[in-house]
Amino acid sequence: MPVGIVTGASRGLGLALARELAKRGWTLVVDARGADALQSAAAGLNGVVPVPGDMSATDHRRALVEAAGDRIDLVVSNASLLGPSPQPRLAEYPLDELARVYEVNVFAPLALVQLALPRLAPNAAIVHVTSDAAVEPYEGWGGYGSSKAALEQLTAILAAEHPELRVYTVDPGDMRTQMQQDAFPGEDISDRPPPEESVPGLLALVEGSLPSGRYQARELA
Repeated sequence: MPVGIVTGASRGLGLALARELAKRGWTLVVDARGADALQSAAAGLNGVVPVPGDMSATDHRRALVEAAGDRIDLVVSNASLLGPSPQPRLAEYPLDELARVYEVNVFAPLALVQLALPRLAPNAAIVHVTSDAAVEPYEGWGGYGSSKAALEQLTAILAAEHPELRVYTVDPGDMRTQMQQDAFPGEDISDRPPPEESVPGLLALVEGSLPSGRYQARELA
């Protein structure tokens, strides 16, 4: 039975992916900052172990890896921090908040991989969820977008350094999620597709044999 870690799994894309993997017989360790929301999300999912906490905390990352056990087949870093809402221009971006965005979106995924690497099975998959804001210079997205750009380069180098693994960044596309609503406060985002529509593309990476690289989830589906 394969074992995976999925972060940011109390709602949105992380929860949708966890549900599908659980249906396929995966044992999962899932996390989110809100303990009650995570417990509720994991209820009724076979083989899913909730470990609430903040991905930026060393002890929490260690707890995720320990809960997964000695052999890990998948690490999905989906947990992200948007930053201030509405998104400020870089000229006014508070640097302490920018540092926090990088801590969660860049440093935490790398730190989790560093802990998991000795336990990763041959051909295991590392999946880092990114955004088109990593490659498109959208006004007002300098904080979040640049953090995802940094994550993408970091992930590409991990892939070069670990050819025995499958190392991916995947852009799920626009989704009708709380983060999307926070990014566009007061706007109607009902036209965005639900996160479930991006899950087949992620499953194609997790369960397939595609080479390491950057992918767009809906093109894979």
